[in-house]
Amino acid sequence: MKVLYICTHNRCRSILSEAITNHVAGDTMQARSAGSQPVGEVHPLSIKYLQEAGISVDGLQSQSWDEFEDFAPDLVVTVCDSAAGESCPVWFGKSVKVHWGLSDPSKLEGSEEEKAQAFRETISIITQRVQQLAKVEFSSPEALREAVNELID
Repeated sequence: MKVLYICTHNRCRSILSEAITNHVAGDTMQARSAGSQPVGEVHPLSIKYLQEAGISVDGLQSQSWDEFEDFAPDLVVTVCDSAAGESCPVWFGKSVKVHWGLSDPSKLEGSEEEKAQAFRETISIITQRVQQLAKVEFSSPEALREAVNELID
């Protein structure tokens, strides 16, 4: 199954989701991430805490969803509320679209330990969701949508 994670700036939550999915379920899922308004660089703490968790950061980059027209994802997951409210490109038309709202750890104001805890918690939440997603039978778009929505209820 192909999964495309979308976040407006594609620098933190969608990047974390891409890396974790490929790490946890790379044998059955292929994940990418993109943004509607990418900033062009991955947040440095995203890299730091992925590496701390033993997850590869090779090839991670902030990029536009326009670059994925040929990727043809089975599932498009928005991970930030602003991206969830945007109109997706027409070529996402056949993809199942769901929203997995996540708090943005890169915007937390606080001590280094508080920031570290926020990143670790976000990584943990994504990991749990991906582990559950990897068990979903992809028999039809409707079954996939229902199963994925149940993961966050």
